[in-house]
Amino acid sequence: MNTIFKDAKILSCIGSKSILFFLFSIFFSLLSVTSFSQVKDTTKVNQLDEVLVSAVRVTTKTPVSFSNLDKKEIAPRNLGQDIPVLMNYMPSVVTTSDAGNGFGYTGIRVRGSDATRVNVTINGIPYNDSESHGTFWVNMPDFASSVQSLQLQRGVGTSTNGAGAFGASLNMLTDSYSKKSSGEISNSFGSFNSHKHTVKFSTGLMNDHFEIAGRLSTLKSDGYVDRASSDLKSYFLQGTYVGKTTLIKALVFGGKERTYQSWNGIDAVTMASNRRYNSVGEIFDNSGNFEGFYKNQIDNYNQDHAQLHWNEKISSRWSTNLAFHYTKGKGYYEEYVDDWKYTNLYYADDAQYSFLGLNPIVVDGQTITSTDYTRRKWLDNDFYGTTFSANYKDEKLNVIFGGGANRYEGAHFTELLWLQYPSNSQIGVPMDYNMATKNDVNVFAKINYQLCTNVNFFADAQLRNVHYKANSVDTGVVNDNFNFFNPKAGLTYTINNSNAIYFSYARANREPNRTDYEGGSVKPERLNDFELGWRYVAPKTQINLNGFYMKYKDQLVLTGELDNVGNPIRTNVGKSYRLGLEVDARFQLDKNWAISPNFTLSDNKNIDFVLDNGTDLIELGNTNIAFSPKLIAANSLMFSPIANLQLNLLSKFVGSQYMNNINDGQGKLKDYFINDFNATYTIFPKSIFQAVTISVLANNFANRSYISNGADYGGGYVYYYPQAGANFLAGLTLKF
Repeated sequence: MNTIFKDAKILSCIGSKSILFFLFSIFFSLLSVTSFSQVKDTTKVNQLDEVLVSAVRVTTKTPVSFSNLDKKEIAPRNLGQDIPVLMNYMPSVVTTSDAGNGFGYTGIRVRGSDATRVNVTINGIPYNDSESHGTFWVNMPDFASSVQSLQLQRGVGTSTNGAGAFGASLNMLTDSYSKKSSGEISNSFGSFNSHKHTVKFSTGLMNDHFEIAGRLSTLKSDGYVDRASSDLKSYFLQGTYVGKTTLIKALVFGGKERTYQSWNGIDAVTMASNRRYNSVGEIFDNSGNFEGFYKNQIDNYNQDHAQLHWNEKISSRWSTNLAFHYTKGKGYYEEYVDDWKYTNLYYADDAQYSFLGLNPIVVDGQTITSTDYTRRKWLDNDFYGTTFSANYKDEKLNVIFGGGANRYEGAHFTELLWLQYPSNSQIGVPMDYNMATKNDVNVFAKINYQLCTNVNFFADAQLRNVHYKANSVDTGVVNDNFNFFNPKAGLTYTINNSNAIYFSYARANREPNRTDYEGGSVKPERLNDFELGWRYVAPKTQINLNGFYMKYKDQLVLTGELDNVGNPIRTNVGKSYRLGLEVDARFQLDKNWAISPNFTLSDNKNIDFVLDNGTDLIELGNTNIAFSPKLIAANSLMFSPIANLQLNLLSKFVGSQYMNNINDGQGKLKDYFINDFNATYTIFPKSIFQAVTISVLANNFANRSYISNGADYGGGYVYYYPQAGANFLAGLTLKF
């Protein structure tokens, strides 16, 4: 055990500085080799990174439902809230925040599918955690400030790297290189003592070939929920080489987060008297009298990423992309386990000596079987691999083939810090040490072929192999190997310059995550996704209408319960489906006014659902899938009364939703309708600064009391995550 732990500590010494040195050593080596073969030429081939974009992005010629969000659209509301919150007004999207104000831990659902089913990539590199499938945006604070654009593909989408998408694919492209040098300072302040400070720079292209750009950010917030504080720091550094046919990018980025835990939620009785109460860290005496809170009930995690991309334009028709990546994550959550609370309120064994693998203690002749104690649950992981793709493109044919090979290694262990009745030999010694590994290899090919003047044919096939191993008290012995074949095909018919219709079919398969294995016997899930849509594009009007039918086999649906670190618990259901209609549009009413509405109507059902209550199997027939509202709607009403002033009224409606799959009515979230107001004004001084932008964001300015998320443990044990009432953020950005 000690040898293993020592090795793990040695591995953990690989930090951001080592990543930076290693990656830029490779970068400058490649630069030196490439420089000999390049003649200085200011003429660049357009879209040298086109093969990377094409590998993860779709266009209007692809029969897929999607939405884009670029830097210009992100900037007005980029005042500290996380990426899911910035995406809140996109079609079929529902977001939530543990702290209640968009700082710290945030989450996203698309078409009712939770974040573990949204496949996220950064420059084509998988971001979802390999074991949990989750996306922890808190580990990349202010990453939106380094995003050039993002695309959300709803449904299965197209083949890309990472786990299969069952709700959506979200791919983000980081900042492109800049030809001119620049700098930027951004500061914002707001409610709940929230503030963000960002500094960015770019050298511009030096000698017409080389650019270095970077960002440093720090964010803090007390949170709307009591003690749901966040102390977040992040960085981004990029070196780019631009040749006549070559584009090389080396990136390192990451973040450090320290948040006070707020993942328990609140019960209805407490919420009625104090919506902001946070039960995490409560301390009671042996008689159940409340004594206060544990001050260090925190989540503390560091994550560093390194990427190296080489794009090559071989000819007018051929281009390639090769990438290597490495992610280092290490951290813990610390908690106080209160004997009285766990025994009398939670009815859990966590406070038992036997739960810790220790023998009871005899004190003054009395045998003590449980105790108060503090512990840290550690995760020390490494994720690394390569992705590659090649693109052939002519007048009628666009072919992309590629793949990726990635490996994850994650060490899990517990460290006891203090026991009320100590067993000194256990203090500070790693316990329950276990290593999980996951190999993920995939290859894919996509083709978009113009069959005739008005018809495009799309086909896409992915082969994916996953091998996952784990061995712990929670998961048991896991040694599973999965082989998945994910085909897709569709047609796009262009009626005229303004109208096009499309149809597509896609199959996706997906492996269980670590939490699923902890729940016992579990199966992989399968999805058949049918999409039918119409696109209308005119100078002042754009309309997208999309119908979808997502037919599942063994879907892992949310039960409403959470594990002890806030991860959602899921269970297989035999057959289920999601049937719906998405509509989004933009109307430029005149030069000053624009309106962008969207809504999703859907029916989300478990077919012939059977409840296992521990003693009986109860047939409930068709039930609503948990956390799947029937109606999601949003709107943006934008007004520009004068040049450089933009006023935006943002509205969001989310229909009622069950938090369980038995639809008993106790675990149900009410519908809510909120409005935000965003104003930005930009000044262009004649000296010192190129631009000065003032931004104001009034969130939920009507002060609605609403709940965007919850948990239902059955038997009336229901908990809610209240969101903040009226609150604001204001920022000042200086560009030079």
